[in-house]
Amino acid sequence: MNQIVGIRFKPAGKIYDFNCGSFVLKTGDPVIVETENGPGFGTVAKPTASVETLNLSHPLKKVYRPATDNDFNQILKNAEIEKQAFEFCRQCIRELALEMNLFQTESNFDASKITFFFTADGRVDFRKLVKLLVKEFHSKIEMRQVGIRNQAKMCGGVGRCGRELCCAAFMAKFDPVSIRMAKNQGLSLNPTKISGVCGRLMCCLTFENDTYEKKEPQNPQKE
Repeated sequence: MNQIVGIRFKPAGKIYDFNCGSFVLKTGDPVIVETENGPGFGTVAKPTASVETLNLSHPLKKVYRPATDNDFNQILKNAEIEKQAFEFCRQCIRELALEMNLFQTESNFDASKITFFFTADGRVDFRKLVKLLVKEFHSKIEMRQVGIRNQAKMCGGVGRCGRELCCAAFMAKFDPVSIRMAKNQGLSLNPTKISGVCGRLMCCLTFENDTYEKKEPQNPQKE
């Protein structure tokens, strides 16, 4: 029998299961866990539950311990590293004339790896950039190109409804969105009125679409 707890690393990120051993944890508790990149800082999102070992598809990584004041101090140090890395990388991008939009940097808990997130229209040859970053920070460097929706989720913001972006507030993944959904709900088909800050169709079009489809079944002959 294993004691399993759900850990989230970002406010609206995916929840991962960890073996919490003998620790008694409750929702909201900050913890240090084992990850592929070394120690990681996360928050308990699902309380402890017992699971049979036979029901696990693979061995779970462990919760090292509850977070301490020193761990929170490390988070502050990492934030400063991330700020310096962002400014330095942006300067290098300008000097190398690379066509990429850097929007966020992220250090793992022990600062042994720094990840740079960017968007671009196509593939980018950033080999020279990586060499400059390694020389400056003496850490493992990862360049990660993401889509415009992921950028909005990571950066956050306020939608046209006046509330926090759904993707940044609670959405763990993106579902496909189509103009047909806006049509089913009787909304304006003007792209500027049904698009989010990312420039793509608003994710909230999917929230009630099933209800509208059940209420008014589509007639293929009218299409």
